Amino acid sequence: MKIGERGQVTIPKKLRNRFGMLPGAEVEFVERAGQLVLKKARKESHPIGNYVGVLKGRGLRSDALVESMRGR
Repeated sequence: MKIGERGQVTIPKKLRNRFGMLPGAEVEFVERAGQLVLKKARKESHPIGNYVGVLKGRGLRSDALVESMRGR
């Protein structure tokens, strides 16, 4: 594999498929023990984003959940 004039490299299709790297996927380079490692970028999420969809299919309403956590 070679680095192109503009610093670009092509990730082989077999590896892209294996690691689920679709077009538009965000990646980052990390240095580890003197090596350059490519990995999927971690998405920074909003604190509330961690809870989106947790009530789906559980039959709870959001106000009932808040009340159960806080009390009346």
